[in-house]
Amino acid sequence: METLEIKKPFTETAIDPLIQKRWSPRAFSQDLISEETINSIFTAASWAPSAMNEQPWQYIYAERGTPAFDQLWDCLMEGNQPWTKDAAVIFVALYNRYYERNGRVNRNAAHDLGMANAQLLLQAASQDVYGHILGGFDADRLIDTLELSDDQVPFCMGVLGYLGNPDDLEEPYRSRERAKRSRKELNEFVTKL
Repeated sequence: METLEIKKPFTETAIDPLIQKRWSPRAFSQDLISEETINSIFTAASWAPSAMNEQPWQYIYAERGTPAFDQLWDCLMEGNQPWTKDAAVIFVALYNRYYERNGRVNRNAAHDLGMANAQLLLQAASQDVYGHILGGFDADRLIDTLELSDDQVPFCMGVLGYLGNPDDLEEPYRSRERAKRSRKELNEFVTKL
């Protein structure tokens, strides 16, 4: 069975090979991820920078084949469910709304979680595990399912797994999996003064 090759982007300026390697597939193999590898991935997230070193992120995860995986998977929007079912791990990425040290609103928390997510994805890619971050989920259902407090904000969900065969995907996901990667040109988002 053919597996999808890593879709490396073409860039006019050189970037680190690990950043080139990171992408968000939809086709996952049936292989599970070892606990050691999972712990390595979440450890990388823990070393992300954060305002006042608050580290306002939390991750809740489950492995495929468990009732907990099914509970989290049920919180995804319908469009994300067909292809995420084969991922080895599903997770919720939350941030704490308030600083622990003084109880004030942490306006940097979502940014800090994003930094942690970026490190999580890069560490995963370094171990040939691929992640896909998801914004399409029912936050209210997730809050009820996990019995989250007012301080815990579910910002996104994600899945992790080893690359699988894109031919196993239904459309439109199969075509998306095979599509060329693209990004905006630098002049569309970078301005030199």
